[in-house]
Amino acid sequence: MAGPAFRAAAVRVRVPATSANLGPGYDAFGLALGLYDDVVVRVADSGLHVDIAGEGENTLPRDESHLLVRSLRTAFDLLGGQPRGLEVVCANRIPHGRGLGSSSAAICAGIMAARAVTTGGEARLDETAMLELATEIEGHPDNVAACLLGGFTLAWTDGGAARAISMEPSESIVPVVFVPGKPLLTETARGLIPQTVPHVDAAFNAGRSGLLVEALTRRPELLLPATEDRLHQEYRAPAMTESVELVHRLRADGIPAVISGAGPTVLALPEGGGAAEKAARLAGDGWAANPLGFDGQGASVLPLGAADSGVTGSTTR
Repeated sequence: MAGPAFRAAAVRVRVPATSANLGPGYDAFGLALGLYDDVVVRVADSGLHVDIAGEGENTLPRDESHLLVRSLRTAFDLLGGQPRGLEVVCANRIPHGRGLGSSSAAICAGIMAARAVTTGGEARLDETAMLELATEIEGHPDNVAACLLGGFTLAWTDGGAARAISMEPSESIVPVVFVPGKPLLTETARGLIPQTVPHVDAAFNAGRSGLLVEALTRRPELLLPATEDRLHQEYRAPAMTESVELVHRLRADGIPAVISGAGPTVLALPEGGGAAEKAARLAGDGWAANPLGFDGQGASVLPLGAADSGVTGSTTR
């Protein structure tokens, strides 16, 4: 059986940063944010060449062990076969190890680029299959769902298969991220969570998760109670004391705030620019406040010549 044919032209893929959990939605909720990595992939005659600029340029591998390359290879296998060679150029803007979905971005970029550079790739690997493959590589669907679909996502597994839906967050919310200088390994953060929790805490989070769907999409005035959590954030506090303290400080002043993903980034969800500025003042000098728009498109293939900064301050839906 003949292998796949590949496009001669390079393809450019853009993937958004993501924030998962969002308080009570542990391993289920995700939010796509207006901060992006760009990847250009071209099929070459032979070999592998990887170029990296921006985040991770001095630390990431430039060989087959690179997560994006591994994701490309896995997707090519599903698409029917490997190209003879690859040239990969990464422009990384999503901070690594900060709870903003950098690994999910790499995985989704690799899968989408492999599909885009393969003739007939969209028919061979549809959106559902991409989500399932990304979840298989990442291990859980929350970040990859938001990265692929954009918006506010709810992800789950059905018979072992990953599924997700995307909803449109309220335009009045201005997400603000506070990114600390030091990274935190996801494995470290997950290791602090107990295997069992009290039934009352599980019931509490179930109610708050339902409320969060309403608050993020239609009733943002309910975001403060809707982002309360008892399943993971306080258990992780010893690994990121300053981040948890900032969450408490913001919430005490009425600003909905959570640990982003596994941390240590803090995500605030105030309404309007004035509230975003207030959040920045409350954080103090030790934190850089970065207001970001919501991303409503998710991972996408862009023209090679499209010019932009990789950051947007408004909703892109």
